[in-house]
Amino acid sequence: MQAGADETALYALAVDVLIDLHRRPAAETLPDDLPLYDAGRLLEEASLLTDWFLPATRSEPTPRPVRDAYVAAWREAFTALEGQPATLVLRDFHVDNLVHLPDRPGVRACGLLDFQDAVAGSPAYDLMSLVEDARRDITPALKAAMIERYVAAMPGLHRRAFDAAFAVLAAQRHAKVIGIFTRLHRRDGKATYLAHIPRVWGLLEDALAHPALDAVARWFDQHVPATARGMPPCETVAS
Repeated sequence: MQAGADETALYALAVDVLIDLHRRPAAETLPDDLPLYDAGRLLEEASLLTDWFLPATRSEPTPRPVRDAYVAAWREAFTALEGQPATLVLRDFHVDNLVHLPDRPGVRACGLLDFQDAVAGSPAYDLMSLVEDARRDITPALKAAMIERYVAAMPGLHRRAFDAAFAVLAAQRHAKVIGIFTRLHRRDGKATYLAHIPRVWGLLEDALAHPALDAVARWFDQHVPATARGMPPCETVAS
């Protein structure tokens, strides 16, 4: 979606799409065969950081005890997702995958791309993906306004639980993306993705400040010093 003169209006339209989806009955939006975005799947994705980024900074595989401690910390954090209602999660809901169609009314003016990996999971995920974009900065004021827009439209939402889920899923996604961008560089020779890693590290560190992520934050403090939280070394790409 091209954010032109009225960026706020375009983001508001994207948020309204999520509101519309999440208000619909589950029977209408969640096919029976839709995979669950459960702890196992989330953990597999978060582990891309220990499997790709960490080895790039150390020039050796992540030691098993370090990886096991990482897994245990995430399992503790994922308890914050328990009890969240299941909604349709498009997973890559951000401006690069949205198309503004101004000739169409209401939320139909927002066209959706890249939803083939949709799952059933927390309603916080796609909102987080929109306002914590790995490739694009948005202002804190715009982020806060879009979160409040969503929350105001969901009167039955438990705010504290939603905020915890938002933070945990943000940290999980950012850890995953750091791993993926490192893999794209090292395995596939796509070094341009490295430019986004410092931004994603900043988003990850912000998320780790939430109490629901205390165990994960302690793991990072112990195993990934501040000097290593950035771009991995630009060594020769693996063949």
